[in-house]
Amino acid sequence: MVAPDTTTTTQPAQPGYAHPEVLVDTEWVAQHLDDPNVRIVEADEDPLLYEAIGHIRNAVKLDWHVDVQDPVRRDFVDKAGFEALMSRYGIANDTTVVFYGDKNNWYAAYSFWLFRMYGHQNVRIMNGGRAKWEAENREYTKDVSQFAPTTYHAQEADLNLRAFRRQVEDLLDTLTAGASALVDVRSNDEYTGKVIHMIGYPQEGAQRGGHIPGAQNIPWGTAANPDGTFKSPDELRQIYGSRGVTPEKNVVAYCRIGERSAHTWFVLTQLLGYPSVRNYDGSWTEWGNLVGAPIKKGDEA
Repeated sequence: MVAPDTTTTTQPAQPGYAHPEVLVDTEWVAQHLDDPNVRIVEADEDPLLYEAIGHIRNAVKLDWHVDVQDPVRRDFVDKAGFEALMSRYGIANDTTVVFYGDKNNWYAAYSFWLFRMYGHQNVRIMNGGRAKWEAENREYTKDVSQFAPTTYHAQEADLNLRAFRRQVEDLLDTLTAGASALVDVRSNDEYTGKVIHMIGYPQEGAQRGGHIPGAQNIPWGTAANPDGTFKSPDELRQIYGSRGVTPEKNVVAYCRIGERSAHTWFVLTQLLGYPSVRNYDGSWTEWGNLVGAPIKKGDEA
């Protein structure tokens, strides 16, 4: 019996991506539901969807409010915590992990970013997420599968993928010289300061509205088609290149807590191949609460 192929997609969602292997389509997922070398992970903005509406068969749930957050500090779980999570999911170092979720995969991209940060290279995103799976009338289940625990060995966190406050402060000095780019992926109302408090998101509060000076406002959702799939390479290059976010620059993306900017990080690094992009996960909940931090309101020129 020939083992299922877990290293290639049935077809790239669009030819021309820098790393087309990071995307799989819904049919590929449907064909690999029972593949022991594949673990499907659902990561949603709404953590109740997995139980209430159902999920793809054999998918495990990643609850971002619980599973990957340090219980005391505002930070992610450490290396040991990540290893324990992977063991609980039955993920080995050579397992192909496929993420999907709601909201055009923004938490799926956040999970992809975190897994890459801890060194798991064999990761994919199901293009279109829950929206596309449902539009194709594919089956959900409410059954929860159990997998045998593994012994997982993570690497130390690769902080080249992550930006911290001081690095963002240093970046501000290089924006005018054109060596860097800062991307605010929030809505225009958040960017301009019209909206300070997001209703329904108490964990994302900030004392001030506006944006980091010099940041270009390119909302994360502009990278997605109406069906939740990613736009073509040419469309994506136009979206970012027309705003000065180009491959030769050091790029930092941010939102409110880092999940939407992880989606933009995924687009820039995995789909367009930009070599130097960091996700500032402290984002506006940190910057908008800092004493003395520079803030600008309204649109940039």
